[in-house]
Amino acid sequence: MSALRKLVPRQEFALLELSAKFFRGLGDPTRLKILEILLEGEKSVSELVRRLGIQQGRVSNHLACLKWCGYVTTGSKGRYTLYRIADRRVKRLLQLSREMVAKNTEHLWACTRIAETQRPRARMGR
Repeated sequence: MSALRKLVPRQEFALLELSAKFFRGLGDPTRLKILEILLEGEKSVSELVRRLGIQQGRVSNHLACLKWCGYVTTGSKGRYTLYRIADRRVKRLLQLSREMVAKNTEHLWACTRIAETQRPRARMGR
């Protein structure tokens, strides 16, 4: 990356870095599923926990990431915080990705350059 940083003007490189971060925000199956669920309408964390079958803390962490990246926003209904899609273009983005995945499925499965999942690093001393 340092070679690219030297070749590309600073502003352009900053935009490339932000674009990469934009896609990393979508780079988790759970976050993608949360977005798909939220396309149905706003949901509370407890509704998402029930639908996803994972711990509340994990759902909240994914929602925080999606919120920081601008994919979701929140509103209140009584004592509940409800999450919803922040930008209607998210739907088009997800549709486009599905179309591209369908067209390139074999290549994506065969790709060894990008890990399927992030594996936790071994802890020091173990």
